Amino acid sequence: MQQFNPQALKKLYVPPANSHKGQNGKLLIIGGSQLFHAASLWALTIASKVVDMVFYSSVKENNEIVHELKKEFHSGIIVPRDDIESYIDEADTVLIGPGMMRTESGIKNQELGIKQISNLEDEGEQSYYLTQYLLKKYPKKKWVIDAGALQMMDPEWLLQLKGNVVITPHPEEFERVFKGGIKRQEMGIMEEKVKEVAEKYHCTILLKGEKDIICSPNETVIVSGGNAGMTKGGTGDVLAGLIAALACNNDLFLATAAGSYFNKKAGEALFQKVGYYFNASDLANEIPVVMKKEIVSLTKFKQI
Repeated sequence: MQQFNPQALKKLYVPPANSHKGQNGKLLIIGGSQLFHAASLWALTIASKVVDMVFYSSVKENNEIVHELKKEFHSGIIVPRDDIESYIDEADTVLIGPGMMRTESGIKNQELGIKQISNLEDEGEQSYYLTQYLLKKYPKKKWVIDAGALQMMDPEWLLQLKGNVVITPHPEEFERVFKGGIKRQEMGIMEEKVKEVAEKYHCTILLKGEKDIICSPNETVIVSGGNAGMTKGGTGDVLAGLIAALACNNDLFLATAAGSYFNKKAGEALFQKVGYYFNASDLANEIPVVMKKEIVSLTKFKQI
């Protein structure tokens, strides 16, 4: 198993000193539900610290929450679900899934338009049809698929994206989507299963755990670290937002591995301060501190 080499962080995009607004990344986040308000907001929090512009689209209730928080997200635009397509072309990357619902009811597997999807009463069905519709219509866009969208998707949808996609499952989600047989397996077996799926579906996979496994069809690395404080709700949403933000100006495999590395290092830094007693918001605020420390130590950019 090859461990992630921090020297790879030298390849990360760093905003030029003379750059202007919009040049350093535009991300669209599609997530949230009436039940899960905070998940997509954690993704928004970290992403707004990394890229120039975040377009945020959720259910009405969450959009209203973000309107109230606009003083914290100066470079952000709240997008009604019906208007998502107006912003996808402008975004460098789209993150879909944090806080979205899943359903156990049967899916009729019909093709619906955006307005029809928005009118569905079952939010799990919304997750299914919205993910299906957008992945099919925008196959050349960079995608990060997480949480509710990941749990509801058909893995065959990944093939149409031709490698332009990252998925971020924990073992239970991987089992649900791919029937992968990785639960409670040894690390080497898990790595082989993840690599097999990455090759089959032409995607980059981050299998979250005590040791994150990052696989593309051509590369595999392990990122170790973190601690039990990172098992709290929302830390996965922070990770998804970070990876999606990094993907705006970086190769998807590098963005995924670097996001995993920064996330775990931030958890370790928080442990030194407060032990296990931190939450997802603490993690989102610590990550930029860790990113600056790690990048400066490697590149010595004067403007940082």
